Amino acid sequence: MRVPETSLRRRTLLLVALAAPGAALASATQTLLPPPPTGQWQRWGSGVLRRFGFRVYRATLWAAGSDPAEPPCALELEYALSIAGEKLAETSVDEMRRLGVGDEAALRRWGETLRRVFPDVRSGERIVGVHLPDAAVFYHQVGEQRRLLGRVEDADFARAFFAIWLDPKTSAPEVRAALLQRSTTS
Repeated sequence: MRVPETSLRRRTLLLVALAAPGAALASATQTLLPPPPTGQWQRWGSGVLRRFGFRVYRATLWAAGSDPAEPPCALELEYALSIAGEKLAETSVDEMRRLGVGDEAALRRWGETLRRVFPDVRSGERIVGVHLPDAAVFYHQVGEQRRLLGRVEDADFARAFFAIWLDPKTSAPEVRAALLQRSTTS
């Protein structure tokens, strides 16, 4: 079920307003995560994805509970390269297919959704995905400004999308290990 556009705008404004009390967290960690549904965000780990020797992004995992791989958690990707949103969507679906999550109809649907949600990104920009028990919410962050990209109300999609980084069969096991290694500085 999709939330009406006006409701999404109101929810975004509410999230921004609620984030003000957590400004110390934002400045200390250089991220502007929306407030989690429960508790507060704790930084777990961070790792760099490289392909053919080039740095693609730095991934940082945030969790609001005791298990960082279970919702609610957030994955922040800070890009080091400019990448088209279409390519981000295509690569995400390819990774989900490789992991064996979702049938072809679901993968097609998820790909269409991601093509609508993901913008083109430039070096230094971030996409933050928040994994909730029943949905995934995506934000695009440029400098100090964050905007809501969309909310996908599909628990299967949310699990499949975050499995790209957190599943033991991920194509980037070194990034997964770094994400799940709890940081001593948060």
